[in-house]
Amino acid sequence: MPFISAILLAALLWSAPSSAEAPAAEDLARKSQLAFFYAGEDLKVKIHMRLVTRDGKERLRDLTMLRKDVQEGGEQKYFICFHQPADVRDMTFMVWKYPGKDDDRWLYMPALKLVRRIAADDKRSSFAGSDFTYEDVSGRGLEEDVYALIREENLDDKVCDVVKSTPKTEKGADYSYKLSWIDRNTFLPLKEEYYDRQGNLARVFTAGELKEVQGLPTIVRRTMMNLQTGHKTEVVFEEVKYNLGLVNDLFTERYLRSAPPEAK
Repeated sequence: MPFISAILLAALLWSAPSSAEAPAAEDLARKSQLAFFYAGEDLKVKIHMRLVTRDGKERLRDLTMLRKDVQEGGEQKYFICFHQPADVRDMTFMVWKYPGKDDDRWLYMPALKLVRRIAADDKRSSFAGSDFTYEDVSGRGLEEDVYALIREENLDDKVCDVVKSTPKTEKGADYSYKLSWIDRNTFLPLKEEYYDRQGNLARVFTAGELKEVQGLPTIVRRTMMNLQTGHKTEVVFEEVKYNLGLVNDLFTERYLRSAPPEAK
């Protein structure tokens, strides 16, 4: 009997999945955040945004985004300057992102000549009328959610781990949970589904095109679809440049009213 028990135990150990085969959900979420929001030490990109209503009416946005990592996976700074159309020209948006506490966000509205601090509760509001929220632009703190690995699934011939993220507090997000399809090779989110408080699918993010830029996998086309309004936002990244050596001084309030040359 001891000999048979030993054989059974060995068989169980042999068949058990290793930690490498089944990575922890929180570890996957962390790697995905690093790949998606922290690629390179800094970033400059031209962004074309297309806002489309249910009946096909379009609005366009052209902007430049600067990003600097103060600490990998931690503190970051963002500066965004709008160029087109005329009603948003020279509008600027800045984020100082902190781990473990609310970010600081500022919005300058040239029509009113007003710099406004964006409250923590407003981070889930629409970003410039798009289907992306302010939080979608700069990311969400890992510590705000709990994670579960749901399944493995192929998406567009890529093997993905599907991770469920649930806010720790009901006031911590405008959704009850999110499902993310994380590519095992790049750790980029190829798809995300946001479910409302009633458990209905509300928004869907999809990565339309990936490119390698300076050796870093980058989502250069992405879409956010609001299934409840029929509105969608399509985003194209052009002239993506990493590791430019952007200085901290670019990410200060002095430039909100008059954007630096790097953001034009």
